[in-house]
Amino acid sequence: MTQLPQSTERKMGLVIDLDTCVGCHACVISCKGWNTENYGAPLSDQDAYGANPSGTFLNRVHSYEVQPAPTDAHPAPAAQLIHFPKSCLHCEDAPCVTVCPTGASYKRVEDGIVLVNESDCIGCGLCAWACPYGARELDAAEGVMKKCTLCVDRIYNENLPEVDRVPSCVRTCPAGARHFGDLGDPDSDVSKLVAQREGMDLMPEMGTKPVNKYLPPRPKDQIEDQIDILAPLLAPIAEEPKGFLSWLDKTLEKL
Repeated sequence: MTQLPQSTERKMGLVIDLDTCVGCHACVISCKGWNTENYGAPLSDQDAYGANPSGTFLNRVHSYEVQPAPTDAHPAPAAQLIHFPKSCLHCEDAPCVTVCPTGASYKRVEDGIVLVNESDCIGCGLCAWACPYGARELDAAEGVMKKCTLCVDRIYNENLPEVDRVPSCVRTCPAGARHFGDLGDPDSDVSKLVAQREGMDLMPEMGTKPVNKYLPPRPKDQIEDQIDILAPLLAPIAEEPKGFLSWLDKTLEKL
């Protein structure tokens, strides 16, 4: 069995804004592409264009319709569609690590990232059973366990521009719903974001102490002073047509 480190120098992780995520799956596709071409064995697909397609993904997006609880101010709140991205949460007390019989699963001391040494993995599936979040998937082609690596081969790659030294899913998200940084540093941008938006753990009752945090969605029908970003473009330029447009308008009226 593998032992967890007593502490880590940093707690690198993701902060995911459920209020901003639009469920476009760009993070899923980007993750699949990067991790198929780089770290570890490729993420395989089976019968991709057939009747029963399946495949290995490190990140998936689930969508749920949620009915907020009624309040005195809003007795009949509108239902909301919540898009919920899910991947490994790089837990401080990771049961997937301690249950591994070969030591293939481990948590790094330097940054707290949970990884799998694929050369030592025997594909027994115990870690997948131990993970309460369903964040691990056994690759059918390679017979080894796969999980989010926080793009460890990317975030420290000095050959990449600094702006690209973040997980692929973060760099790709068009809505800016994914954030990356050191959640062990209270002065980091991600820690400040979690404090401002009352970020939450996923299933805290499991006692795994996930590093990744989620920012809760806000009721869309209760946001006051909503701003229409298209309003300036829709405002009329002139009340009365002038010049050529004035001539054209008068000419068309005579037809």
